Amino acid sequence: MTGTASFAIWITGLPASGKSTITAALIPILRTAGLVPAVLESDRLRTILTPDASYTLDERDRFYRQLAMIGELLVESGIPVIFDATANRRVYRDHARSLIGRFLEVYVTCPLETCAARDPKGIYAAAARRLTTVPGVHVPYEPPLSPELVLNCREETDQAARRIVAKLRELEFL
Repeated sequence: MTGTASFAIWITGLPASGKSTITAALIPILRTAGLVPAVLESDRLRTILTPDASYTLDERDRFYRQLAMIGELLVESGIPVIFDATANRRVYRDHARSLIGRFLEVYVTCPLETCAARDPKGIYAAAARRLTTVPGVHVPYEPPLSPELVLNCREETDQAARRIVAKLRELEFL
């Protein structure tokens, strides 16, 4: 690893649990600390890596292996990474952990009903109209077994971001 500030944070949870909102609050705090993290947001990267996404198990497996590899390359280059991705299977997140030594898994716990009520991208509404592969609805979401940090979706966003930074300091990543 070339940079002492290099690390990866994987923020996981059901769709609409608050991952992107927490990521958005975390970025300016890290920038104030002199870091410019790369955000690997799954919806955005899917447009490049799987432009005609079908969300099959094989496609998800490939996509998350690619995402982990991109994260590993960035961390090796000294760039802190934030994975903003549901990654519904533990194996996806565990694979990234196996590639990246300084790794922080953050689980945003949120009841499915709350996520469905938020539904900013219309994922749950679409799931109600047709067969899709929404984690927590049509395919299982496997919560982490021992994440370094658990956040509740009802927690204030700024407080959640500060808790991530505190954990980074505790782990001596910052």
